[in-house]
Amino acid sequence: MARRSMREEILESGVELFLERGFNAAAVKDITDRAGVPKGSFYNHFESKEALGAVALERYGERLRMADLADRTVPPVERVRRHFEFLRGDQPKFSQGCMFGNFGAEIVDHSEPLRLRVKDGWGNWVQLLAEAIAQGQAEGQIRASLDPQQTARYLTSAWEGALLQARTDKSGEAFEAFFAVTFDALLA
Repeated sequence: MARRSMREEILESGVELFLERGFNAAAVKDITDRAGVPKGSFYNHFESKEALGAVALERYGERLRMADLADRTVPPVERVRRHFEFLRGDQPKFSQGCMFGNFGAEIVDHSEPLRLRVKDGWGNWVQLLAEAIAQGQAEGQIRASLDPQQTARYLTSAWEGALLQARTDKSGEAFEAFFAVTFDALLA
């Protein structure tokens, strides 16, 4: 099997370290060490750590399987549940959180390009959830009194809070509460 390109190795190492340590604590040397490439090669592929962060946010967004939220062959509430179950399954040690939320808390006040990437990624997530909610309303599965956009924003915010609490507690209890309130009350 052929080795991935040096750029891919750096990018994947960046994604991993940004999730593990955060943007500021992941030094370029740490990223290149993890990738197994010389530090000097970093700048052949990325202008700066901020440029890597922007691409890493895109890659992270791809990993979240957001397209599954748009799969209209799956009933809307079921696909929203599957989406959050997938995200919960991506937290085996309650130690990484979400790159959108992590960067949102850590770096958006200091980097306009990264703030815009986080905003776009989060906006896409909210929009896909809102569309699923609106479809659920049209099909009579979700009560019509909910505003789809507000509900989607609430769900992403509640999820990010559940991630923080799960990381703090090193427990899935916050996820259990999120699922109970979301699917037994809000989207019931």
